[in-house]
Amino acid sequence: MMKSLSLPNFTKKKSKASVNEKLNVLRAGVLGSNDGILTVVGVLFSVAVATPNRFTIFIAGLADLVACAFSMASGEYASVSTQKDTEVETVKAEQALLKNDFASELKVVQDYYVSQGVSVQTAQEIAQDLLAKKPLATVLEVKYDLKLDDYQSPWSAAFSSLISASLGGILPLAAMSLSPAAYMWPATILAVCISVSLTGFLSAKLGDGLVKIAIIRNLLVGIITMIIHYSLGILL
Repeated sequence: MMKSLSLPNFTKKKSKASVNEKLNVLRAGVLGSNDGILTVVGVLFSVAVATPNRFTIFIAGLADLVACAFSMASGEYASVSTQKDTEVETVKAEQALLKNDFASELKVVQDYYVSQGVSVQTAQEIAQDLLAKKPLATVLEVKYDLKLDDYQSPWSAAFSSLISASLGGILPLAAMSLSPAAYMWPATILAVCISVSLTGFLSAKLGDGLVKIAIIRNLLVGIITMIIHYSLGILL
């Protein structure tokens, strides 16, 4: 019995690329938000234990928030730029192969469809037809599972991380800086738990993961982070 045949789908390429880029930007945003929460909380807890001065605590938290946001943005920009550069070079290499060694490229596509359960003759016909119509797009999808011209924007990813990391740290910072002194610690702990639970929920939804596990995992990380930095503040 023949296996189900998977042909490259070149229809709606632009819409798929747009959706993929949006999802990548959202994921970068969720990760940036989580980092913003945890790094700011780490500084807030360490400094708040060491000094009761609310202004000093606020300045330390704000400085860390800004540093974290720009660090996340620059890291995301560098990462996505590297990925894009690699994909661009791959495209150039395949263009050269199609020009200089078309037979080997045809053989690769043919072998792919044979591995999918197609007979050698039919696979050859499919490969010849696809390479006659969409040679570069076909080779990229068969060999690398890449969509032609489907490049994520480094600036979009960087901006998403910058904004999300900033927003992620705002709630804990506001809770510790603005809440009454008597409720400063419980308000901040509650703010952290709410923030990390939200990022856990969003990451699970975007990644089709288990929501409950993602939330519990993020809560545990947040609680451990608070304990560690509170302990460091006492020791220092």
